[in-house]
Amino acid sequence: METKNLRSAFLFTTLLFIGFSCQQVGEIVMPKPKVPPFNFEVILRGNEDQLGLIKFRQDSGAAKIVTLDTKVRNLEPNHEYLLQRAVDAFDGICTSTAWLTLGKGLTPQSILTDEEGNGSEILWRNISAIPSGTTFDIHFRLVDAVSMTQVLNSDCYAYMVK
Repeated sequence: METKNLRSAFLFTTLLFIGFSCQQVGEIVMPKPKVPPFNFEVILRGNEDQLGLIKFRQDSGAAKIVTLDTKVRNLEPNHEYLLQRAVDAFDGICTSTAWLTLGKGLTPQSILTDEEGNGSEILWRNISAIPSGTTFDIHFRLVDAVSMTQVLNSDCYAYMVK
């Protein structure tokens, strides 16, 4: 009886050893390189409940038009704001402070809030001068149109031109 239990224990130990020895130890899985998106949503944050959202979309056409469908909430009522962006090299860290005011093409366009402090505007920019495949980091801010004081800002986003 003791021999039978000893054989079972030996068989179990042997199978366990074989099972573990067949596993690859320390296998390194390389992450796939991230390709920046053509379209994304930008969240703008400010004090307390101040908020903004930009639906950043690049049209499929050859004209390379980027549409910035922008909405803001809980800001100063009946007031003008400007949306700005800054870009720099694609490394995941937004350091540029070269702010460009966005609008309808090359014409800056303010975002006017209503009596509740909410506003929206569809802005756009022609980027056909930028070669397809160009990648860069981009971040946004909303400033008071009179004082140019920053009210809302975004995180850093990666972008690739179609």
